[in-house]
Amino acid sequence: QHPDISITGNVLHFKAQGHGAKGDNIYEFQIEFLEPVEPKPVCRVTQRQLNITVQKKESSWWERLTIFLAPDFDRWLDESDAEMELKEKEEEKINKMKIESRVPKDPFRHLKKGYLVMYNLVQFLGFSWIFVNMTVRLFILGTGKSRALFYSFSDTFHSISEMMYFCETLAIMEVVNALIGLVRSPLLPTVMQILGRNFVLFVILGSLEEMQSKPVVFFIFYSWSIIELFRYPYYMLSCIGIEWKLLTWLRYTAWIPLYPLGGLAEAVSIIQSIPIFSETGKFSLGLPNPLNVTIQFSFLLQIYLIVLFLGVFMNFRHLYKQRKQHLGPKKRKMK
Repeated sequence: QHPDISITGNVLHFKAQGHGAKGDNIYEFQIEFLEPVEPKPVCRVTQRQLNITVQKKESSWWERLTIFLAPDFDRWLDESDAEMELKEKEEEKINKMKIESRVPKDPFRHLKKGYLVMYNLVQFLGFSWIFVNMTVRLFILGTGKSRALFYSFSDTFHSISEMMYFCETLAIMEVVNALIGLVRSPLLPTVMQILGRNFVLFVILGSLEEMQSKPVVFFIFYSWSIIELFRYPYYMLSCIGIEWKLLTWLRYTAWIPLYPLGGLAEAVSIIQSIPIFSETGKFSLGLPNPLNVTIQFSFLLQIYLIVLFLGVFMNFRHLYKQRKQHLGPKKRKMK
């Protein structure tokens, strides 16, 4: 039963029914305070205790409270403690104002935010177009017809390359954004991913017609587009302070199978291109006399394969740390 509590002047009246040593009884008492208090106390009943909060009518220090009361030292403040606490709060407020005054307000912050939103939106639309077109072609051409399925694989570059050229060229801006501090992305992983993709797209696939009809192109483009379907909308919404838990989970989880598969597909394309570069001598560098040595581009590609797998490992570790940071267990704050 909820207690009956009232205040008249400086006297608190309490009456309630409770279960004590002698069974159920009516318990009541009165407490007279030194000076008048607010007539509306706040009462909170728990299974083990009853908390009554009484507010003074005037904020001042009393010489005494009343008898038969034990102070709660967790909440107890004397005059010196109160003055110290008030002083600390004032100093904290002043320091905060000083820090805020030292940090100049960026007059272009809205323009920067708008640019980042538009950039991520354009990239999302571009990679969505790639993904949808590849998926539709795969379903239409590959319904039980092996020749049509092979055709859909071999024709990927000619039907998708222009949009992929646009998206991956535009992605160079991510390196610029990281360099000028517009975004907080670490520079090295960003450079390795963007330059690595553009190297495969423009040098390995774009310069060799023999590579453009190979089925590996489909798997490269498909893995790239799926990853970006989650990455770019996540960053776009982050720019305007919106977070969707499902999208966050997909952004930091989908790369686990897709990133290694994409790296493997890129490696396969390089391996397939090595005999073609060796036979044609394309991009090979001949040194003048007295060295008279020709550096085969195919030899450089073999070295690049090692760099590719090292880059995949470094980016994999970086993405794993990001996933742990965003999806890992949250640390509880100490009260």
